[in-house]
Amino acid sequence: MTRGGPWTVAVVCAAYLAIVFITTRGLIAAPRYRQFQGRLGDARTRAGILAAGSCDDPVRTAELAAVTSRLDDLENNGTVAWRILPRSWAVAIPLSKLAAAWRVLHGIERRLLRLQTPEEKREQLRALQLRLEGSALPGDERLAAELARHPADGPEADTLLLAVAEHLHDREDTASEQEYEQQRTALWLATTGLGVALLIGVAFDHRLPMLLGALGGFLSPLIGVMRSQRPASWGVLVLAPVGGALAAVAGLLLVRMLADPELSVLGHVFLDNAWTASTRPVALAVALLFGFSGTLFSRLALTATGQLVSTPPATGQQP
Repeated sequence: MTRGGPWTVAVVCAAYLAIVFITTRGLIAAPRYRQFQGRLGDARTRAGILAAGSCDDPVRTAELAAVTSRLDDLENNGTVAWRILPRSWAVAIPLSKLAAAWRVLHGIERRLLRLQTPEEKREQLRALQLRLEGSALPGDERLAAELARHPADGPEADTLLLAVAEHLHDREDTASEQEYEQQRTALWLATTGLGVALLIGVAFDHRLPMLLGALGGFLSPLIGVMRSQRPASWGVLVLAPVGGALAAVAGLLLVRMLADPELSVLGHVFLDNAWTASTRPVALAVALLFGFSGTLFSRLALTATGQLVSTPPATGQQP
């Protein structure tokens, strides 16, 4: 990248864009899709068992036929896409279709819950009560107490069971959709940032500072994960190298501005190791620091803003 022409920046940006796409469509969505496949199989098994015991009830038979048809739609009509492209080996699971499929599947599960026997409904009611009692989310303890106050038999218990199931399904679907929306936003920001990095790399030939800034952006969440021993957000992992590359170049320009003799905010050493001399060791180290620390870039940007908006001292006037 450092010895090649501007086309090397385009190659690196295209390669990282492919990594972002595979991460968003594969690594993020695949676990949720596998859970969907398992729940889909469980729903089909439950529908088959209920259908075997409802031969004498035409209404239940018609409802189970509709449920089975809907399950077939989820598997066959492309509501959820899972494909491995034969040549590029890219895993693609559209997050929007996956979220819609989960809502459909939850609706099918509630319909099957309505068709279950009284014994199965009591079992489901008890399972929901135990799940809510062990949850730390707000409102779950109140729902568990509400379930415990009502008897397990009768139409009121059935209504409460379906209402609680719908509430839990809606909460789960809403949380997943918000997460998917964040991933789509991260993909858009990463794509736009790569385009800006490509323009900067071609127009200003700051490829090495951007490379070190991207390295700093990669190291920042990596060290955070190693120190905290907990996973970081996928959006942070995807955007950190792109943001680090852009912050490195923008930071060098801010350093050059603040080191200008007319401002004299920074020392003379930064005047000779900034935007116009971006390949020197000090400038490369500064680029690495800007890519690693978003706080450092924010503070420097605030300092530059303060220098721009500061008003000159008023001249003395006689009253």
